[in-house]
Amino acid sequence: MPHFVRPCGVALLLAGLACYTSAFAQTAPPAPPPAAAHNVLTLSAEASADVAQDLLSITLGTSKEGADAAVVQSQLRQALDTALAEARKVARPKLLEVRTGAFSLVPRYSSKPSGGDTITGWQGRAELLIEGSDMAAISQLAGRLTTLTVDRLTFGLSREAREQVEAEVAIQAIGRFKARAQVYATQFGFGGYSLREVSVGGGAAGETVPSYRMRTLAFSKAAEAQPVEAGKMQVSVTVSGSIELGTR
Repeated sequence: MPHFVRPCGVALLLAGLACYTSAFAQTAPPAPPPAAAHNVLTLSAEASADVAQDLLSITLGTSKEGADAAVVQSQLRQALDTALAEARKVARPKLLEVRTGAFSLVPRYSSKPSGGDTITGWQGRAELLIEGSDMAAISQLAGRLTTLTVDRLTFGLSREAREQVEAEVAIQAIGRFKARAQVYATQFGFGGYSLREVSVGGGAAGETVPSYRMRTLAFSKAAEAQPVEAGKMQVSVTVSGSIELGTR
């Protein structure tokens, strides 16, 4: 006996085929790969400037030792508190700022004849940092803090001065990059160039990362005001990228 397909089944089958055919017909063909760039040149340019250091940081400290840990710690805190009290009298934001530094207390050991080690005493150290742009006041204060001695003296550059110089140096570096790009384009027989990509300072695009030359001095005592003279730092900006030679 012949079998017949129900009309409703045929209709559903035809509808499904129509939807599939329509969806396939509407699928866009894959985009062709981008054409390879020609006449691309990579280059870089740099500019730098020497800037007078405008920050001074002096680290002062004291060391104590004894048989009793509590006594050693008390001596350290007394010396530090005395220096802090004197320093806070002349502290001024950005000009002369004071903060505590490292504070340590460690045991001293000696070997026993029967073997092993035993604690024979304690030694500790406390530090105070004075920093700011008023170098004369910082130097004078360091000389007055008789409970501490000067360990390190470091010159630096403030953020405001650094950012101002970075902006000026970046303009020079970008100008040199553009001039060099035009010279290369002309030498290769092209009328101009188009910028493809560029990075400033070696960090993220548009971010400048300067390099500095630091100078650090050390003193053993601070019996009087230390004569200080700031040196210079070098702030540099590098612009690197690629251009495509052609007509503008």
